[in-house]
Amino acid sequence: MTTTTSAPRHTALDRGRRAAEPPVPQDESEALASVEGAETVGVPSPRGMARAVLSTLAQPGPLAREAARLGRSTVRILRGTDEIAPAPKDRRFADPAWSLHPGYRRLAQSYLAVTGSVNDLLDAYEAGGADWREVEQARFVLNAFTSALAPTNTLLGNPAAVKRAFDTAGRSVLRGMGHMLHDLRHNGGLPTQVDRSAFTVGEDLGVSPGAVVYRDEVIELIQYAPSTPRVRQRPVVIVPPPIGRFYFLDLRPGRSLVEFAVSQGLQVFMISWRNPTKEQADWNLDTYAGAVLDAVDVAREVTGSPDVTTLGLCAGGQVMTTALNHIAVTGDERVHAAGYAVTLLDFASRAPLGAFSGPRLLDLARRNSRRQGVITARQMGSVFTWMRPDDLIFNYVVNQWLMGEDPPAFDILAWNADGTNLPARLHEQFLEIFGENALVRPGVLRVLGTPVHLSRITVPTFVTGALTDHLTPWDGCYRTTQLLSGPSTFVLSSSGHIQSLVNPPGNPKAQYWTGGEPGPDPHAWRAAAERHTGSWWEPWAEWMLERSGDEVAAPTAQGSAEHPPLEPAPGAYVRDGRPA
Repeated sequence: MTTTTSAPRHTALDRGRRAAEPPVPQDESEALASVEGAETVGVPSPRGMARAVLSTLAQPGPLAREAARLGRSTVRILRGTDEIAPAPKDRRFADPAWSLHPGYRRLAQSYLAVTGSVNDLLDAYEAGGADWREVEQARFVLNAFTSALAPTNTLLGNPAAVKRAFDTAGRSVLRGMGHMLHDLRHNGGLPTQVDRSAFTVGEDLGVSPGAVVYRDEVIELIQYAPSTPRVRQRPVVIVPPPIGRFYFLDLRPGRSLVEFAVSQGLQVFMISWRNPTKEQADWNLDTYAGAVLDAVDVAREVTGSPDVTTLGLCAGGQVMTTALNHIAVTGDERVHAAGYAVTLLDFASRAPLGAFSGPRLLDLARRNSRRQGVITARQMGSVFTWMRPDDLIFNYVVNQWLMGEDPPAFDILAWNADGTNLPARLHEQFLEIFGENALVRPGVLRVLGTPVHLSRITVPTFVTGALTDHLTPWDGCYRTTQLLSGPSTFVLSSSGHIQSLVNPPGNPKAQYWTGGEPGPDPHAWRAAAERHTGSWWEPWAEWMLERSGDEVAAPTAQGSAEHPPLEPAPGAYVRDGRPA
């Protein structure tokens, strides 16, 4: 039967506390991967990581072979006869001195020989039958270690920095020291990635016109103003991830999914999560899934539509799934169709995130979150930053600390630095989803009193993955098409995790693939898929319009008598300024 309640009778916070049963326990855009996806893991255990590294190195046969090979390479390098050269795309060694100066050339070759031997030892460790999670743990540590050892990270070992020092009469060195001291005191010892002062939320970022039409302890709901004279009757409710601010979906004019969606005639509502503190440590999946249903009910009441469509992104898609499961079990039809963007529901596939899925690591993360009440964006983001140390750490060490450059002013990096906290209880449940693959195991999780069983979800779904996504691999995202029971459409984007979400139509370098009905094999689907130039936003909008009902006259104002506008978009929760 269809639920007819026009407005939420209880807040999501109330439902979280009164749940019947608790759940069972380098494009600048690419830099965004350090935060997105971080809501599912915890801080790694040094002991566990060290164990994995020692296991990798303690291989007598491979270690002896690599030592001998490294010795022979060293002799050839010193003679000037070795052919080792940096990869053409390795920007660290782009300066001509690395190939023309005999000293710098030998220094680069020695470094590359060592890193090559370390990678060969990792390959041998994996070939010897090691668990892939242990391999990823060792890879995480050794990759960070070898990246830190790069000669380009030191002043004398970086010819470009030396030239800059001479050209500026040493002023670049003084500026770099100032940046380093500031970062040691105020940025956890990591180089600052972006000048956040260049942007203000509501003035430069998140500027699509609209109004907050609902607010409770957990969310604000924003209704965006239409930009077309007629709109589709059925609204779309967007569910962003519960860590990080929602405005990466409304970044700037021309780079805004919200702007694009309203231009297509869709009525768009956006959830803006409150930034929790330790006082909200008990907020859990009941709280957040309940908030999604509250948002759905408000959107229905404001528009007069009996149902809505939804779009869940990253971990927001996981939260949305638990809400969809609940209404499917209860016979509720208030969601007509659902979209998923770079969302993993099945964590069985291999991915770099597996480095943090060992039982000891997850247990440590649980204890940390219980003790602190929240997990901060900085704590999680720093771990993910170290997953790509060359791009997300040492690139900025060179630019800011060695070259003396000021941090860049990039909109997407400014959003990346504007993180939020994650409540301890929700963090524990995400760890369960991540470590025990709990979402795909029927009945392991209970949300809003309902056992989670993904096959019960029968609404039509639109699923996207990103080809170069290192956090939520595209073939893992594809698995959603097989886990849910309704008809599904899959679209593959050519870019990475966050880049795919802020990549509007019109970019000639962007591509996406469409195909027929998704079958069990993602790679067979891709082999038969058709490539297009542009953004996945375009097929998503077409799919959504087909499921958004008839055209009606666009509303002349936001809200309704029951839910009047409270303040202009982007609202108060996104600008709370609370340190994360």
